[in-house]
Amino acid sequence: AEAVLGYDLLALCLRGPRAELQRTRHCQPARRAAPRDGAGRARPAPTASCRPQVLESCVAAAGFSVGEFAALVFAGAMDFAQALHAVKVRAEAMQEAADAMPSGMLSVIGRAASNYKVACAEARQHCEALGISDPVCQVSTYLFPDGRVIAGHLQALEYLQANARKYHFIRTQMLPVSGAFHTRLMEPAVEPLAEVLRDMDIQKPLICVYSNVNSKKYMHAEHIRKLLVKQVVSPVMWEQTMHSVYERRQGTEFPYTYEVGPGKQLGAILKKCNLKAWRQYKHVDVLEEEGEAED
Repeated sequence: AEAVLGYDLLALCLRGPRAELQRTRHCQPARRAAPRDGAGRARPAPTASCRPQVLESCVAAAGFSVGEFAALVFAGAMDFAQALHAVKVRAEAMQEAADAMPSGMLSVIGRAASNYKVACAEARQHCEALGISDPVCQVSTYLFPDGRVIAGHLQALEYLQANARKYHFIRTQMLPVSGAFHTRLMEPAVEPLAEVLRDMDIQKPLICVYSNVNSKKYMHAEHIRKLLVKQVVSPVMWEQTMHSVYERRQGTEFPYTYEVGPGKQLGAILKKCNLKAWRQYKHVDVLEEEGEAED
């Protein structure tokens, strides 16, 4: 990773400074090198550790946002170094787009009565009243039922926080990111990523990999190129992806699922999306030595 990126990523991850690590240009490559991805394994799987027999029985993979690159590398569609270079280009272009406009992302936990479309529309109207031309405020990530991330101009997000009760939001929290990712405010990052992907040797995945853009399987190399570019400005359909991955006939057993990397956030989301599938979930930490993963 250091050779590809041109700086000591491990030192930045371990020693910071935190403010630099949280910058998009550094955060995305760090997440790519230590991925958070969900991978479904066909039965039988002996433990949660990454043993050869577990890997060989894998039937599907998915990555959250920039984690899609990790899922595609895992599935044999991309070379590690090439994928990391693409993430570097993506991150730097998205950082430039974020620096051009004060924007951000707001995590929202709502209720059945919450109408996110109306909330975003009224937040945009608020921005227009402030003199902001063509404001952006939209759902940028579908996490789980009534769990959303809304992204856009900071003034719109501040309005939603101030009026959380009106829209039946249980909890709102600004995310520590520098821009409104997965919205049209990231359009300046589209062409730089498209250009680097055009030059990459991309293969059809050896196993099913699901896209964040439409929650469907990647079909071939050009499909991957097209959707990875589109993902930059499109909402992450993670809740819908979980439904696609685990759709099966009644009575069919769910596969083992492993979240690989730091944190168990995707497992927590899976629990809210599909409790039965979550019961076969295990976590494999990035720092675990071989054979030390929990059974």
